[in-house]
Amino acid sequence: MPRGRATPASRPAPVSDVLRLLAADYGDAGCSLAHSDPFELLVATILSAQCTDARVNLVTPALFREFPDAGSMAGASQERIEELIRSTGFFRSKAKSILGAAREIVRSHGGAVPETIDALVALPGVGRKTANVVLGNAFGRPAGVVVDTHVGRLARRLGWSPHTDPEKVEVDLNRLVPGTRWVWISHALIVHGRAVCSSRKPRCESCRLAGLCPKVGTGAPGPGATRRKR
Repeated sequence: MPRGRATPASRPAPVSDVLRLLAADYGDAGCSLAHSDPFELLVATILSAQCTDARVNLVTPALFREFPDAGSMAGASQERIEELIRSTGFFRSKAKSILGAAREIVRSHGGAVPETIDALVALPGVGRKTANVVLGNAFGRPAGVVVDTHVGRLARRLGWSPHTDPEKVEVDLNRLVPGTRWVWISHALIVHGRAVCSSRKPRCESCRLAGLCPKVGTGAPGPGATRRKR
C-alpha cells in the first residue's frame, strides 16, 4: 500500500482531541429543526428523513398552525397531512407515521410525548435516531448519540466504528464519547460532515481534523488547524 495511505488497522483518532478541535469551530452547534415543544420536534424529525432541515422548516409552520399538538394531529386526515408535507418527499409514508404517532401519543400517553427511549421507539415511524433527537434536544436526557448518515460516515472515517448499521455505530460512540457530550457531538459531526467531510468530496486539505484522521494518515497537523470562518 502506498505511503501515507491509512490501513484498516490505522489508529483511531483520539476522541478527546477530536472533541476539542470540533469545539473550536462548532462549540455552539445545536438542533437546526425549528420547534417549540417535544411534539413539534418529533414531527419535524420524522419529516427530516431524506430531506433537508431547511425544507422541513419551511413546511412545519403551516402544519403546526393547523395541527399544533398531538390531539389535533390525531384527528387529522392522512390526506390533509400529505398535502401539507408533500414537498418533504416520501410524504405518504411520513404522513402515516406522523398520524400513527400522534394517535398513539393520545391513546397511550395522555397527549404528551413520552420521555423514555422504549416508549418513543414504540411509536409508529419512530426509531432510535428520532427518539434520541427528541430525548436529547427536547428533554435534555439523551439515551445516546444521534447517528444519521453524516455521523455514521465520520465515525467510520475517524476509526471510531467499523459498522454501517446506525444502532451499532451508536453503541460504539456511546462508549467513546462522554454522555454529557452526546447531544452536542451529534450536531457538531453533522455540521462538519455537511461543510467539510462530505461523502463524495471530503475537503481534507481544509479540515481541522486532518492530522488526526486515519483516513488521511499523515500524522501531521492538517492545513485546517487554524480557525475557519463560518
